[in-house]
Amino acid sequence: MTVRTAVALTTREYHPFEAAGRRFVYMVPSAAVFGLDETSAAVLDALGERRMSADDLADDLADRFVPDDVRQTVNELMQVHAIGEAGVLQEPMSRQMPPTPFPLTTMVLNVTNQCNLSCGYCYEYGDDKIVDTENGAQPKFMSEETARQSVEFMLEESRDIETVNLTFFGGETLMNFPVLQKTVEYARGRAAEMGKGIRFSLTTNATLLRADIIEWLADNDIGVTVSIDGPKEMQDELRVFKGNGRGTYDVVAPKVRELLRRHKSRPICARVTLTRNVLDVMRIYKHLTEEMGFWEVGFAPVTSSSSRDYAIGDEGFTAMLDQFNELAEDFLEAALENRHHGFSNIKDTIEEIHKGVSKAYPCGAGLGLMGVATDGDVALCHRFAGSDEHKLGTVESGIDHGLQQEFLEKHHLANKTDCHTCWARPLCSGGCYHEAYTRYGTTARPNLHYCEWIRSWTDTCLRIYGELAERNPGYLAIFDG
Repeated sequence: MTVRTAVALTTREYHPFEAAGRRFVYMVPSAAVFGLDETSAAVLDALGERRMSADDLADDLADRFVPDDVRQTVNELMQVHAIGEAGVLQEPMSRQMPPTPFPLTTMVLNVTNQCNLSCGYCYEYGDDKIVDTENGAQPKFMSEETARQSVEFMLEESRDIETVNLTFFGGETLMNFPVLQKTVEYARGRAAEMGKGIRFSLTTNATLLRADIIEWLADNDIGVTVSIDGPKEMQDELRVFKGNGRGTYDVVAPKVRELLRRHKSRPICARVTLTRNVLDVMRIYKHLTEEMGFWEVGFAPVTSSSSRDYAIGDEGFTAMLDQFNELAEDFLEAALENRHHGFSNIKDTIEEIHKGVSKAYPCGAGLGLMGVATDGDVALCHRFAGSDEHKLGTVESGIDHGLQQEFLEKHHLANKTDCHTCWARPLCSGGCYHEAYTRYGTTARPNLHYCEWIRSWTDTCLRIYGELAERNPGYLAIFDG
């Protein structure tokens, strides 16, 4: 005799989506993805309409499924927290803090706060800048001594990490090329002495690339990201030379092509800033990959106050999403055939989905990643380098772990109550600190102005992931490392 139970059940927190003719759920907050069979889909559908016990579900679905199979499915769904007892509150969001001191994995070295361009949207020199790089007290160029101190700081703070990442940034990074050369040589030697590996990269606007610099980048295996916004009319919209306001495309294009021809040891990537008048994602992508030869292209909407004339409005975000979705379909077609596709936005998100990433923080800023200003001050990240308000220490004296702990406690997802009911929070966690500061005057506030965009884009990424999981699961092995 089967003992019946009257415990009422209800659905828990998940996001449903469909891919390859199959139904899936994305579990929140565990960030797990489950494919549903017919029985589990039917159970969730039934509970979506009303509260029922396992026995009631078995009775209700008896014309389609064996009752014991329904009960077993109920148990399985309860184990993964897709359903639970009605009236029993879900466990509150974990406030578990990362262990401290947390190892530093990536250091971004702002070797100069100067630039030869005057890009209209620049967060460092434009209307939304938070540091006075022209008249402030900081040196305009990092000294070799400060760079060496930064290397020692990075190696010490990396603790037991076997391989660390050193990224050079600016301003325009190549304006301080001699310090780059000496720092790479010094860091490589010191890392070897400590039994560590070190990977170097830099970001550049490409205007100062010369044959000798390109040779050095290739010979030293330096990863390169080029800030470039697409074809000539898009690049020249806001990326112009300081002083004369001339567009930069005609100067940059041949230098980039030479870089891509010579530097083969690391993929060369493009980073595009999307603005109100530069939103033709498909055209930009095809130009940068097919016509110029970049391996990957990443797109980022401009970080700015909503009042700027280049800021992206609601209609612009809708248009951007439509084109992201179109490019995502292009990515899927390539992935199903095991061909490379360079749309890094979707690749990065799919990797996080595959690994079950569930974030308490939107990025590694102030945790495993920090930025160093030209005077050696250590900040949350490169975008805050030089800001006293966002300073965590110096390369000479080290990190103020009390300040770091205070930052991490304040910015934990558990404190962002606006995010608590959002199903996309495991991948978003409120969004970029710098954008929040620019928009709302505080790093602690979530970026509510693009919540719907994030949810829509995350749904697209989940669907693409589901298609790959069903139709070419072998492709996902590239994310297993």
